[in-house]
Amino acid sequence: MTAIVSARELTRRYGEGEVAVDALADVSVEFDAARFAAIMGPSGSGKSTLMHILAGLDRPTNGTVTLDGTELGTLDDRALTLLRRQKVGFIFQTFNLLPILDARENILLPLSIAGRSVDQEWFDKLIDAVGIRDRLHHRPAQLSGGQQQRVAVARALVSRPAVVFADEPTGNLDSSASGEVLALLRLAVDDFDQTVVMVTHDAHAASNADRLVVLGDGRIVHDGDALDADGVLDLMKSLS
Repeated sequence: MTAIVSARELTRRYGEGEVAVDALADVSVEFDAARFAAIMGPSGSGKSTLMHILAGLDRPTNGTVTLDGTELGTLDDRALTLLRRQKVGFIFQTFNLLPILDARENILLPLSIAGRSVDQEWFDKLIDAVGIRDRLHHRPAQLSGGQQQRVAVARALVSRPAVVFADEPTGNLDSSASGEVLALLRLAVDDFDQTVVMVTHDAHAASNADRLVVLGDGRIVHDGDALDADGVLDLMKSLS
């Protein structure tokens, strides 16, 4: 397998001297192409910090991150922004759709910002996959939470990024809408060869992944094949 994202000896320190706190401590991990990985851990374990550094949204105190062949530490802020536009898709817990744009415009926003043309065949395939063709001209306020997150999934995929980072993508959804979004992420991996790295606290969400990475106190305490929801819960209890 080919690693799309890899991290070596990451440390992220906040503060200095006696009050310094290491959100990450010497973390090395890599994520293979066309696989679905879940990252779990208790609050304060460092899982969101890890995702932000892997995605180029934050910089480590020490260590290196390589994303699709580019070492992020070699890039200035402008180059890092360009790389994120070209190589990374994001899905957030709060959807992060622009209220003044309709669903179609929100989906195409990454291409508009990057000055890239629309691949209509790929766009149509995405729209049918996420099931929102009849909602394309609705603004976010006219959509349910589940529909908004499906728009957000399409937006993350439209530029065909090297990797999609999903931060608690089902955190604001009911069980039915959560299931739809998780099925879409699974489809993106299985049918579109997308790479997905998802931070979640939800055992059911994690059970949809191929791999489960668990952090505790800024370190990786488990890294293995994904388990069913009960297995995930048992594992988390054993590590707590």
